[in-house]
Amino acid sequence: MDKQQLKKIISSDLYRYNGKISKKKLIKLFFSNPGFRYTYLLRKCKFHKQNKNFGLRFLIFKVFLKNYSIKYGYEISEETTIGNGLYINHMGGIVVNSEAIIGNNVNLTTGVVIGQTNRGIKKGVPEIGNKVWIGAHSVIVGKIKIGNNVLIAPNSFVNFDVPDDSIVIGNPASIKYKEDATEQYIVNLI
Repeated sequence: MDKQQLKKIISSDLYRYNGKISKKKLIKLFFSNPGFRYTYLLRKCKFHKQNKNFGLRFLIFKVFLKNYSIKYGYEISEETTIGNGLYINHMGGIVVNSEAIIGNNVNLTTGVVIGQTNRGIKKGVPEIGNKVWIGAHSVIVGKIKIGNNVLIAPNSFVNFDVPDDSIVIGNPASIKYKEDATEQYIVNLI
C-alpha cells in the first residue's frame, strides 16, 4: 500500500461518516467520533506495518490504537483485511478476528463479534461481503461467507453462508430474501 492508497481508504471512511471529504471534516471527526478515530488509527498502523516502517510514527499510532481499543472496547487488529468505507456506529464491545475479511461499505455496531471456529467443517473465520450492515450484539463465526447487500439484524447468531440480498434475523438465524436489504441502513456509499 502506498500513501495515495492510504489517503483514498481514509477518505472513503471519512465519506461514510458525513458524506463529505475535507481536511476540516477529517480533523473534526477525528476529535469527535470514536469510531472514526479508531478506524483512522487502524488504517495508519496497517500502512506502516505493511511498509515495514516500524519507526516512531508506527509506535505512536500503535500506542494510540491500543489505548483506544481499551477505552472504547474495540478489538480489531491492523492485520485484519478491511475494505474501503468502514463505519463503526457506537462504542463498545466490537471484536473482529485478525484473519477475517471484511468488504467495502460495512457497518459495525455495538457488541458485534466476528470470530473463529476451531473445530468441525466450519473451522476458520468469516468473509464479509460488500454493503453489509451488522446489528448490535450479532455474532458471526466460522468459515462462512456473508454475501453482498446483507442486513444482519441485532442479536443474530450466524454460522452459515448467507447469499446476496438477504436479511438475517434471530438466534437461530433465518434468512429472508430482500432485493435492497440495506437501503437506508447504509448511507454515503463509496
